[in-house]
Amino acid sequence: MLLKELSSLASPLSSGQVDKLKQLTAELSAVQLAWVSGYLAATSEQGGAAVPQASAMPTITILYGSQTGNGRGVAAQLAEKAQAQGYAVNLTSMGEYKVRQLKQETLLLLVVSTHGEGDAPDDAIELHKFLASKRAPRLEQLNYSVLALGDSSYEYFCQTGKDFDARLAALGATSLSPIVECDVDYESQAETWQNSVLEAVKPLVQSAGATVVPIANTTAALTSFTKQKPYTAELLVSQKLTGRDSDRDVRHVEIELGESGINYQVGDALGIWFSNSGALVAELLSNLKLDGEALVSIGENSLSLREALTHKKELTQLHPGFITGWAELTQNPTLLALTQDKAQLRQFVTHHQVADVVNQYPASITAEQLVSLLRNITPRLYSIASSQAEVESEVHLTVALVEDQRDGIARFGGASQFLANAEEGQEVQVYVEPNKHFRLPDNPETPVIMVGPGTGVAPFRAFMQDRSAQGIAGNAWLIFGNPHFEQDFLYQTEWQQYLQSGELSRIDLAFSRDQDHKVYVQHKIIEQGETLWQWLESGAHFYICGDAERMAKDVHQALLDVVVKFGGKTIEQAADYLEALRVAKRYQKDVY
Repeated sequence: MLLKELSSLASPLSSGQVDKLKQLTAELSAVQLAWVSGYLAATSEQGGAAVPQASAMPTITILYGSQTGNGRGVAAQLAEKAQAQGYAVNLTSMGEYKVRQLKQETLLLLVVSTHGEGDAPDDAIELHKFLASKRAPRLEQLNYSVLALGDSSYEYFCQTGKDFDARLAALGATSLSPIVECDVDYESQAETWQNSVLEAVKPLVQSAGATVVPIANTTAALTSFTKQKPYTAELLVSQKLTGRDSDRDVRHVEIELGESGINYQVGDALGIWFSNSGALVAELLSNLKLDGEALVSIGENSLSLREALTHKKELTQLHPGFITGWAELTQNPTLLALTQDKAQLRQFVTHHQVADVVNQYPASITAEQLVSLLRNITPRLYSIASSQAEVESEVHLTVALVEDQRDGIARFGGASQFLANAEEGQEVQVYVEPNKHFRLPDNPETPVIMVGPGTGVAPFRAFMQDRSAQGIAGNAWLIFGNPHFEQDFLYQTEWQQYLQSGELSRIDLAFSRDQDHKVYVQHKIIEQGETLWQWLESGAHFYICGDAERMAKDVHQALLDVVVKFGGKTIEQAADYLEALRVAKRYQKDVY
């Protein structure tokens, strides 16, 4: 029976108890519901004896700060393990956590990633600021541990996690176990840390006089598809959007989610598991003179080298560890020098693939050695370009084929090539990665300004589909850019239809190569500064999607200039103004 159908006539509960039960369960997450279910079962078997014990049990608060979902996944796994062992758990995003609650905590486990150049992820910004401020309280009663996620190809590796660890210690908190700093291949270290901290928690719970009651089947309610448990979907369409003479190949991809029951919101991303191309694998095997049928071990599994390179190992995104290992293997002076210069090393791994290194710096290597140097494949995230209000069980993506020429050889991005070459009916492993920091306003009538050059236009197509389904007309402004109007105007017909219907109020276009001087979206923001300022002052929400390295920074600077010029503010006041917009969720970014 569903809870919404429950009444006191159909249960042994009174009318008041039914109302309380409905109210409580409406507020709980799937993880919390699972724990309550198991806890009540255990309480029932013990004739209610567990109730006073549970009320005395300290709660383990698990906070996560996650930009791409890895931190959230690790935290959810930790919560499941803790609940299975009978602990009371509060699993919460740092973005939804009330910072004043910190001084009430006794057990705190943090999982946090680092974004960009040592920055906190969006949902961790407020907690990070609070802990660094004079408002942060003394925390002598707190026991904590930090799992930091990062990418060693960046200079400020795991910086946000290090910041949290250092600040909590400075505020008097006691470390349950040392901070663990994880690279992109984080799964094994994360599992070790999870087991370690749960073991460290035991004596603290017992000293509080609580008895831990293990609960069986607490994961029963956690049936949604995840990165670790993706859904096998069917690819319907991979259609080129750009013109015949465009210098880029951008695809409109449609995927059928079937009877999976997967739901997503506009602003979310879709995770795609992919396989490396057969041609790239064959090139590597040939150049290294290795037998593709030779057996190798990955974890506890034994498989052929060809299968490992095709389905398990990352070939198109380099990492510093591979260069270090290859330098030691070859003793090549150039590579050895490169490993000593972090900035140069980062540039190198960004612009090369495994096959490039193998070609430029030949070495003799065994199949097992090769596999040990390579990272595992990680799925790629793509901003969803559709609303289920319009496409129902489908999900749409806008995918640019990553392509480059090196020494006369074409190199492609792993996932983008996989999707560009996929045929109708092909299976693809997918999962939804929620993005609560890129959402339409709660009030659908609120004006929205959407800045999305190139494939950054994807979520705004979803925004417009969603608003159209709700019958919202006007109050929507798109600023789009790409090289050429005739070749690169993505979804041109759809935007024109939205304009004609009045659902899109205005559109400003920046086609950078259609005139002698280059015009980008930030130039359009400056050009329309007075109108944009009026929209902001009338309550508009401002969104950016696309390249983080240059575009998002240029747009931010243009926005500052607009606030200074038309808002009559100093640079410092303009920065504070935009920060206030961000805190109020009126300035949101989905950048990569």
